[in-house]
Amino acid sequence: MTAYHHGSLAVQERLGVRQLAEHVGRSLLPTLRPVAAAFLQAQPLLVVGVSDDRGRVGAHLLTGEPGFVRATGPRTVSVAAALPGGPLADPAAGTPVGTLALDPRTRRRMRLNGRARPTGRGFTIEAEEVFSNCPKYLQKRELYGSGPTGRPGPGAVRRGEALTPGQTRRIRAADTFFVATSAPDGVDASHRGGNPGFVRVDGPRDLSWRDYPGNAMFLTLGNLETDGRAGILFLDWETGTTLQLSGHARTEYGQEERIVHFRIDGVVETPAASPLRWSAPEFSPANPTTP
Repeated sequence: MTAYHHGSLAVQERLGVRQLAEHVGRSLLPTLRPVAAAFLQAQPLLVVGVSDDRGRVGAHLLTGEPGFVRATGPRTVSVAAALPGGPLADPAAGTPVGTLALDPRTRRRMRLNGRARPTGRGFTIEAEEVFSNCPKYLQKRELYGSGPTGRPGPGAVRRGEALTPGQTRRIRAADTFFVATSAPDGVDASHRGGNPGFVRVDGPRDLSWRDYPGNAMFLTLGNLETDGRAGILFLDWETGTTLQLSGHARTEYGQEERIVHFRIDGVVETPAASPLRWSAPEFSPANPTTP
């Protein structure tokens, strides 16, 4: 019995890491251990990957006082915030979601994938996969305060189908983004980090980045093997502005590296979407140099 679907298995076989991936895959659990529950409850932000009512996969940022995300059982998590992405699927079956809890202060992160159902305060998730990732490529930041937030005023949210010059500059200066992908067995949300410039803007609707060595599971690239839909989230850590991109991605496999190419279908820029204000980064020592 394997923890992976055929897309991830195909990538693992292609890159010769199948045995290692099976070993690492033993860390994927259907339940939350006490240390995982405590970590969740201490976090003020949560990244959620979900498909919207038009079938687009999006990566969204939710924030709240620590405790707004908390385990209510060994397999259930309560989130006191609205589930993004439009109407929920059949509540009886649940909506597939992928979540990432991240603490830049300690370079720790945890992923929890499962099915969400609405509640009076937000939603609950019944866990199917729970696992932690190593601190590779995570920039360290300190949380130093909160700024204004709330519902953006008329015209504040900028929507489009291609990047503006200002958005292009923001992406080229970014050291972190989050990516949501979909596959037959659910949705996944993951982190990507590197030195500024690690994401290339190849055109107003085209991005690319090098896929750095990781844990050998290849959940994101495996999902892209079966379903090219993807959503990307950039966060301006100092102002709270978010830049969300929806589109399709594909992986180019070279002899010495892998490049992911992302084609943009939609752009949403939301000023002050997050009230959290973070310090300038202390870059991860694992970050490769950028050209």
